[in-house]
Amino acid sequence: MEKDPKGQYKSEEHEKPRVIEEGIWVAGEALKKAPKLRGVPTGVEGLDELFFHTEIQDGKVVKKSLGGIPEYAVVNLTGVSDTGKSLMVEQYTVKQAQRGDVVAFITVESPAPFVTMSLKERATAMGIDFSEIENRIILIDAASHTSLRDNIPNLLSTLAFAIKNYKVRHTVIDSVTGLYEAKEMLARTVVRQLFNFMKKWYQTAVFVSQKRSGHEELSAEAAGGYAVSHIVDCTMVLAKELIMTRSQSNLFKRPIGDIVRLFRIDGCRLCGHDTKTHYLEITETGLVRIGEPITAG
Repeated sequence: MEKDPKGQYKSEEHEKPRVIEEGIWVAGEALKKAPKLRGVPTGVEGLDELFFHTEIQDGKVVKKSLGGIPEYAVVNLTGVSDTGKSLMVEQYTVKQAQRGDVVAFITVESPAPFVTMSLKERATAMGIDFSEIENRIILIDAASHTSLRDNIPNLLSTLAFAIKNYKVRHTVIDSVTGLYEAKEMLARTVVRQLFNFMKKWYQTAVFVSQKRSGHEELSAEAAGGYAVSHIVDCTMVLAKELIMTRSQSNLFKRPIGDIVRLFRIDGCRLCGHDTKTHYLEITETGLVRIGEPITAG
């Protein structure tokens, strides 16, 4: 090994910087590799029309509905407990299976049999016979196996196996927060690994992330800070508020003492999106739907 002027052996850290030519793209060539922008229906009433793309027609910019979240996007769904996050990803899972696609559902919080029971309930509420779609939902039980929950390489190898063997096109993780529980300083590293994996395998993915009680309800911040929202393609925020003042009662048009649930798309780098805060409802049959935007007066 070569020595430096002081007689010390040079380490790799002191090697001369090199040009990584394969990391340079001409935009026209990169565009040839990019997938076409298409929408994926979510199975959540009122959500699909909140995403759009633009076209130029007769010299004018025209906004058109995308009809769902962008295909191949990695979406972060964040909120405090009891806001409907798990219900939304279950509806998404059922919808994709009904469309004929295979979904990998990584459960980090609850064992697979209990999640399957919940998925069956969601399908029934959506008017779908679960027996007709059950073989298109592949569960990876990280809740019951610490070798998956606490070891990201194991988890990703298992997911890659499922993708190859079952032809998976969508991946749901409920919740990604459970993969760095009690070690939130690693959140950015964990989420970056997951994000890069989803891009490599061309997955349309939805990550559920948990908020801590001290976080501002409608911000994109979650456990691990902004690590998730900074990396992913799109963040959707779910919130709930207890109406305690007359001004809140006037704004939300609900009596004092009621709880109101809210929804907004915090950002989406792949396409345009609605920027308003909407009412969110959990129906008596356990389905989430997005309502009208909040208006003053």
